[in-house]
Amino acid sequence: MDKFATVSICHIATSERGMLEDHVKMAEILIVAVGKAHLIKGEWIREGAIVIDVGINKLGDKIVGDVEFEIAKEKASWITPVPGGVGPVTTAILLRNTVNAAKSIINA
Repeated sequence: MDKFATVSICHIATSERGMLEDHVKMAEILIVAVGKAHLIKGEWIREGAIVIDVGINKLGDKIVGDVEFEIAKEKASWITPVPGGVGPVTTAILLRNTVNAAKSIINA
């Protein structure tokens, strides 16, 4: 809020009303965590957007994200790949939290 950002949260109703594409096209920063392979079409991505794809889906014998990566990467200024994007960060944060929890038990 202190940066005067407008934040939109989309959910199933946004998609059911046919408004998901419009919201994606406006996003400068897009964070997707749905769990539906290629829900976000690459051509919807705004030119220069930052795309963080948290989704992990099995499509045939491949692991893919919620965003059509191959098309989206041509439009985005930065995009996380799936696999190999946010997963290692999640693991690192989990490990950090585990260490902190162990320290608090030892120091209690």
